[in-house]
Amino acid sequence: MIEALFKYHFLQNAVLAGILASIVCGIIGVIIIEKKLVMMSGGIAHTSYGGVGLGYLLGFEPIIGAFIFSICAALGIGFIKRKGKANSDVIIGLFWSLGMALGILFIALMPGYPPDLSSYLFGSILSVTKADLNLTASLTVIVIFVIFILFNDWKAYLFDEEFAYIKGVKTAFLEYLLLILIAMTVVVLIRVVGIILVLALLTAPAATAAVLTSNLKKRMIYAILLGNVFCFGGLWISYEINAASGAVIVILSVICCLIAYAVRSLYDKRKKKTV
Repeated sequence: MIEALFKYHFLQNAVLAGILASIVCGIIGVIIIEKKLVMMSGGIAHTSYGGVGLGYLLGFEPIIGAFIFSICAALGIGFIKRKGKANSDVIIGLFWSLGMALGILFIALMPGYPPDLSSYLFGSILSVTKADLNLTASLTVIVIFVIFILFNDWKAYLFDEEFAYIKGVKTAFLEYLLLILIAMTVVVLIRVVGIILVLALLTAPAATAAVLTSNLKKRMIYAILLGNVFCFGGLWISYEINAASGAVIVILSVICCLIAYAVRSLYDKRKKKTV
């Protein structure tokens, strides 16, 4: 694969996409695990399918439609959750199913043969284009900038939201901002692993990093590094065995995460026995 990497542009694009996706996953994944927003992230991801269908129906770039739907879902779920007028799990489930249903409906309304949506559902990192890379790079820079500038506020928000509010941190603003960042991350990951597999890559590197350290900054760095290992390893394996790259990346990520949990569990048990 190393020789092919220097020869084929599609492999170079795939590697760059993997690097950018790993950076975003490492940063946002740690935060959503700490705030227990994993299922909300899944709801936002699946709602984006409605935007993909709308893009095909109206003739504009489907990834832009996914971005718009993701942002609307994030703000909608966040608003209803914060007002406390309904159970957040119910709202997430409703947005989740509504987005998927709208995507199916929009595709059904298209004249002629329906398009192949497998790359949006299951990812296709090998078909990433320059336009996809430009969008991904732009969103990645925004995510890094927002987290870096407000890093101390994020630490306070994650440690104790009520205490942070008392100290003058605008927690409501941070919550909505986080949901928007999650929506942007989902869009970054759609071309890599697809809508259905987004949750695994968003959480596996961050969860594995949490086993290694409790320090927030180190967890983000470790998660970024692990994300790169999972993406490159999955990409190499899929290239060698001619399998779906997104699925292989996710399988490798989950297996490594489970192994890390198992090793940590054994280590803790031995530590208790020695004490």
